[in-house]
Amino acid sequence: MATESSRRHPAAGVARWAAKSWMAILFFACFFLFWELSIGIFNVPAYILNRPSEIVTNAWADLDRLIAYTGITALETLIGYVIAICAAVPLGLAIAFSSVLRRTIYPFFVSVEMVPKIAFAPLFISWLGFGLLPKIIIVFLVCFFPIVLNAILAFGSLPEELTRFCRSTGAGHLKVFLKVRLPAALPQCFVGFKYAALNATVGATIAEFIGSDQGLGFYIQITTGNMRPDLAFAGIFLLTGLGLTLFATVTLAERLLIPWHISIRRNS
Repeated sequence: MATESSRRHPAAGVARWAAKSWMAILFFACFFLFWELSIGIFNVPAYILNRPSEIVTNAWADLDRLIAYTGITALETLIGYVIAICAAVPLGLAIAFSSVLRRTIYPFFVSVEMVPKIAFAPLFISWLGFGLLPKIIIVFLVCFFPIVLNAILAFGSLPEELTRFCRSTGAGHLKVFLKVRLPAALPQCFVGFKYAALNATVGATIAEFIGSDQGLGFYIQITTGNMRPDLAFAGIFLLTGLGLTLFATVTLAERLLIPWHISIRRNS
């Protein structure tokens, strides 16, 4: 019985996903079909835009280089994103609980958030060269501020009455934090995590545009300069897949860590 149930479960999950997502699947199928047919109908030159089928075919011929560059961009994105989470969440917690930090560091973070982080990319590349480090720093900056600002809001939004009620039951500070304050803060923290996940590949790609000799941003720049929009679109599609993978991973972690939250239960 258990074996039969486990075999049915993945198929049932796929069926549920297809039932919920059929409109999106149909939209994308129609979009690419329209794209494919429009190239022939309007006689669009290949140096301007290619058919999706041609993009796939030509990308397959250059697959080794695409895979290598995708791995480099993924490495930059993942390292910068993880470091941003590890640094931003504890710092957001410290600022939420410290009036001194709220009056000093918090206004500074808000001010820096107003500055486009990509403006720092030429500086970091001129200081640190064309390696991974300046790209990781740009990804870190792009991801850090949304996460830390949402973490401050998350840890500072729990009503003081609820904290006092938990303390009145005999719970210590650590237990109140782990059982009440941290779970209550996670939904808002995940807002920052998901927003940062959307922008992480953007930071890596633009940093590669400005100064790099590898990565998908470099690949798109070179193929565009060589009048190969088919290969440029292949790089764009891989960047989209990379970003969607990171966002889906964060969304899955959100479902696993806070299944009780109303947003998760409503979507389920």
